[in-house]
Amino acid sequence: MSRKLFGTDGVRGTANTHPMTAEMALRLGAAAGRFFRTDGRNGHRVVIGKDTRLSGYMLENALTAGLTSTGMNVLLLGPVPTPGVGFLTRSMRADLGIMISASHNHAHDNGIKFFGPDGFKLSDEAEAEIEAILEGDIALAQPQNIGRAKRIDDGLGRYVEYAKTTFPVRGALSGLKVVVDCANGAAYKAAPEVLWELGAEVIPIGVSPNGFNINEKCGSTYTQTAAEAVVAHGADLGISLDGDADRVMILDENGRLADGDQIMALFAARWAEAERLKGGALVATVMSNLGLERFLTGRGLRLERTAVGDRYVVERMREGGFNLGGEQSGHIVMTDYATTGDGLIAGLQFLAAMAETGKRASELVRQFDTVPQLLKNVRYGAGKEPLSAASVQNAITGAEARLNGSGRLLIRKSGTEPLIRVMAECEDEALLTEVVDGIVAAVEAAV
Repeated sequence: MSRKLFGTDGVRGTANTHPMTAEMALRLGAAAGRFFRTDGRNGHRVVIGKDTRLSGYMLENALTAGLTSTGMNVLLLGPVPTPGVGFLTRSMRADLGIMISASHNHAHDNGIKFFGPDGFKLSDEAEAEIEAILEGDIALAQPQNIGRAKRIDDGLGRYVEYAKTTFPVRGALSGLKVVVDCANGAAYKAAPEVLWELGAEVIPIGVSPNGFNINEKCGSTYTQTAAEAVVAHGADLGISLDGDADRVMILDENGRLADGDQIMALFAARWAEAERLKGGALVATVMSNLGLERFLTGRGLRLERTAVGDRYVVERMREGGFNLGGEQSGHIVMTDYATTGDGLIAGLQFLAAMAETGKRASELVRQFDTVPQLLKNVRYGAGKEPLSAASVQNAITGAEARLNGSGRLLIRKSGTEPLIRVMAECEDEALLTEVVDGIVAAVEAAV
């Protein structure tokens, strides 16, 4: 059974345009409610969180209508990080969790992500079954079995208290100055509060959401703002989250960036030394730098690669019994603590490394030398399939021949946007540029 509506991270698109319309959200809510309410009993519950986009109100109300129409009781959390929804779904014994967010995308987009009762994102198979229900006649509840909806005031507080428990060194943040960039998104309350209550002096930025400024020149995809704040305030560390706070980038006291690969390398090495890295492996995607793989191999550890998408990282972690994984883009998945990427808890783990080693952030952000990597995106129109063009296939074959084992090439469609992503790695930077530009030109000619 294939999926048409769901991408690599739920359903996503431009707000008020198919599939991100109120009508589709209503039907999607009803289909998900029917999928999870299979035994006919009453008392099923679903928690719904969202980020700070204006369209979140519309989608929240539509989802609630669809879910209650199939007998689900809805608990509305308001703005809360995506990992908070995963945590609260399991903690509150909900049958289903939903996060309304388009993550790192700008405000005109939105998305809907589903979590099962175990707090983990749904499998491809479950999403395909929900799509199949949506395409048919959805069986609604009898009038006496329609669900109820209510606001939950303490959901965010529960997550805040849990996040604090993951920090292992009590009082260690006292005297540390931390910039936290919340991207005007879902963590704008939670992240500064957690850091302050753990003892840090907090400089919060990106904490004034207005419905339109999420990820706007701030957050993990625009770290310049946080880097400038770190230097201006003489901070010890910068933590830069994305709009739904499941990604993080770390900035040292000089404003120097550590991406997901460097953060994972640090955690993997420390956990392996402490004999807490399960399976002797780190799980990451095909996008992670070759330098990370060499770093792990040199320490007797393995890199298990998956398709792009944190959900596929988590699936492999669960299959293999691994407890650390993530993506170069900043998803850091630590199943000892969370069911999905958690930018705030990853930031706390980095701070724990500083506290336990006595080292400055600048001594920790660079774990390995990266192999030169170049990524370019090509946008394409609806109905186009540029990767199927013979000219594009010929360009890819030629590029692989030129690399001839000296590098790595990855061409893929984005799962969240109409983009072709062209990525290559090679020690020869001139060849790297030529290879990527040649494929990009071929793709642009085909769209």
